[in-house]
Amino acid sequence: MKRRTQYVKWGLTAFLTVCAVLVFYDTFYMGATLQHFVDKLFSVLAPVLYGCAIAYLLTPVMNWIERALHAGWQKAFPKKHVKNAAGVLRFASILLAEAVAILLVYLLMSVLIPQLVDSVTMLINNAEAYYYKVYNWADGLLDSENEIAVWVADFVTKYYSDGVTLLKDHILPWAQGALGTLTGGIWSGIWSVVSFATDLIVGIIVSIYLMTMKEKSLARCCKAVYALFDEKKANAVIHGTRQVDRIFSGFVRGKLLDSLIIGALCFVGCSILKMPYTPLVSVVVGVTNIIPFFGPFLGAIPSAFLILLVSPKQCLIFVIFIVVLQQFDGNILGPKILGDATGISSFWVIVAILVGGGFGGVLGMFLGVPIFACLQELVKYLLDRRLRRRDMPTEAYAYVERARTAGQEHTPEAAITEEKHD
Repeated sequence: MKRRTQYVKWGLTAFLTVCAVLVFYDTFYMGATLQHFVDKLFSVLAPVLYGCAIAYLLTPVMNWIERALHAGWQKAFPKKHVKNAAGVLRFASILLAEAVAILLVYLLMSVLIPQLVDSVTMLINNAEAYYYKVYNWADGLLDSENEIAVWVADFVTKYYSDGVTLLKDHILPWAQGALGTLTGGIWSGIWSVVSFATDLIVGIIVSIYLMTMKEKSLARCCKAVYALFDEKKANAVIHGTRQVDRIFSGFVRGKLLDSLIIGALCFVGCSILKMPYTPLVSVVVGVTNIIPFFGPFLGAIPSAFLILLVSPKQCLIFVIFIVVLQQFDGNILGPKILGDATGISSFWVIVAILVGGGFGGVLGMFLGVPIFACLQELVKYLLDRRLRRRDMPTEAYAYVERARTAGQEHTPEAAITEEKHD
């Protein structure tokens, strides 16, 4: 029996190795068939993924509503057992959670979209005036005789021919091609919006099913884990899954709530200060705030430039307001909502954002931090387990002195000391 198990392990290892080699070869030397297959699979399963995301975000709200309904049921019907109405209360709590989310989105959009459209329309109408303002500023700078103007004039003269060549050979042909495909792009965009709306509606239905059977699904997953692994490894897998859920739930839900509050505070503050393009600026600041560390800068810089075109004084006031708002978010609001959700240092947050943004764009910048935190927890768990097996301490500072004195017993000074003691 042991020999058969060993042969099975060898065969499984060989099979996985061959699969890894084939995937590597296909990805780097062939037509990336696996990548196209994965992309197609994700597009087909998009409603299910939307449903999983909605269920994951709304489960705490559903649990809170369900507890309130249970308490109300026990007060209204003290003689009737709550288990008899558990299914009805669960379905009612799901519908209320979905209704609250849809209502909040509707209220936000109904207030925000009209003002956002007005801001964009005003920006388009004033685009020509802004162009001439920038042109006159640049023309006045070039007409002056300071060092900056001389440097800019030399730079423009030096690269003028290159710029003309780039314009004729690349930019104009690209613009003609873009104009030729504009109609098709519009229809493609409309179809994308319709497809996304359809997937989102199906995703809401999927989320209702997922939240209805969350205990049953959890029990089946635990059963599968304990069936595949021995009890010790299964306990480790369950513990790791809980850690991943703690990190993702604390960061994702907390960061979304934090960004919503920052966007609302920005809207209120800019309205009080009578800033131009207040809805547009608030949306940009709130949306970019979900990106840790770099988000406030990504949102504040274009917003400040937009306000600068209207009034330099208001731009300065806006910059000061954003600095104060981000200090409030970083030192008071963020720690209250997020706490120590990830447990990683600022340096590794920057690394996670850069790597995540390079591979996944904006979504990668957002999810890179919790993914890196999960990997850090996994590495820490493996290192601690290996140290415990060797009866060594798991605290990092315990090894500073050990590393400092490492190898001293082999030095000549140590040998002389030993001879003196002898």
